[in-house]
Amino acid sequence: MTKAASETRTVVVEREFAHPPEKLWRALTQPHLIAEWLMKNDFAPKVDHRFKLEADWGVVDCQVVTIEPNKTLSYSWAALGLDSVVTWTLTPTATGTHLRMEQTGFTADQTRAYQGARYGWPKFFDGLEQTLAGLD
Repeated sequence: MTKAASETRTVVVEREFAHPPEKLWRALTQPHLIAEWLMKNDFAPKVDHRFKLEADWGVVDCQVVTIEPNKTLSYSWAALGLDSVVTWTLTPTATGTHLRMEQTGFTADQTRAYQGARYGWPKFFDGLEQTLAGLD
């Protein structure tokens, strides 16, 4: 039983965007753009920066872990008993950018949070697509 409790699950969403990595990076790191597709926030692209994401269901406490402009961004994501890490990886392609989002750290007893993330992230990606379409 203890082995199962220590195992964690991961949610991965990947999508091709017809935009260069620099444009996606802006949408992932500029607070006013993050607010358009994800949640209200006080993000700053600096390692160790603590920030909050605010939604109608509550607040997510985050801290920037890794930042490599136009390539990788990761931050802790703590909300409703969930301690996880969200990592964004941007890979240039012939037609734009391959974006991979990985959220790790769901324990076996966090089925609701895990299912919520599996449901929610693709919708956030749809919002990201709309935000990118509106950028120059």
